[in-house]
Amino acid sequence: MQENKEKQTMGLVTVTSGYVLWGLLAIYWSFLGQVNSVFILAQRIVWSLVFMAAYLLVTRRWKEAVDALRSRATMSNCFLCGVLITLNWGIYIYAVNSGHVLQASMGYFIEPVLVGLMGVIAFRERPSKAETATFLIAGVGIAYLTVRTGRFPILALAIAVPFTVYGALKKRVPLTAQTSLFMETLCMTPFALAFSAWWCAGHGGTTGVLAGASFWLLPACGVVTSVPLLLFNLGVKEIPYYFSGILMYINPTLQFLVGLIYFKEALNVDQLIAFCIIWVGIVVTLTEKIKVIRGQRKMESVEAGGI
Repeated sequence: MQENKEKQTMGLVTVTSGYVLWGLLAIYWSFLGQVNSVFILAQRIVWSLVFMAAYLLVTRRWKEAVDALRSRATMSNCFLCGVLITLNWGIYIYAVNSGHVLQASMGYFIEPVLVGLMGVIAFRERPSKAETATFLIAGVGIAYLTVRTGRFPILALAIAVPFTVYGALKKRVPLTAQTSLFMETLCMTPFALAFSAWWCAGHGGTTGVLAGASFWLLPACGVVTSVPLLLFNLGVKEIPYYFSGILMYINPTLQFLVGLIYFKEALNVDQLIAFCIIWVGIVVTLTEKIKVIRGQRKMESVEAGGI
């Protein structure tokens, strides 16, 4: 029992750490604000591949990657996942470096709602009443913002939609998250290298592009991309999955605060109201999940008392 609690505590710490790092990632990209967003994306892909290759080598997990290379179906899915995660990464980097961190955070608030909808549509899953209420309330928030501003939150949805479809496709990939990320970046690396070479050729060569802090910040993209994922996958196995669903809101909440405090983005009244509507929807589901956690803890206490 004690060992179980220690594992759950460690799982909680590692998953929370992963979400915190994701939530603060916008600050990292701001240090590369002078670099072309597509070039940053290309470097992120290449260096993520390098980092994950080193990880697979150290942990001796190459067999899974080699087996994946022999499966046409697995590689096709990895390629599609690679395209989708590349879109998500690229649009997010562009949003940060063009001064739209708040809209990017909205994308990650909306994403769990879209994931739930995808589960209903694609996998015939049955949402609870609270989750259904969250879907509807979030839809009201988006509709309100669209009507009031006359603009659809395209950037937020452009971040959320590819990641939602990416998550659904991942269900068809019979690989661990680590190997899957390696295969996805492997599929995208030829395109990333081609763009990097073209960009460097037109901007003074490699030394011209990798001047100053970019010389080490760009290669470090592999670390800041992969470490949160590894922390998440290390801890998510040790805690109830519905609990990780609560923790996932740490990421967009931190992004929102970073946009307001660090980037000093202006938040108009309509945006604030839309965010509040979406938060109300999220609180409905969170309240339900917290009740489930408390119920499970009571059951565990009763069982422990019986023993």
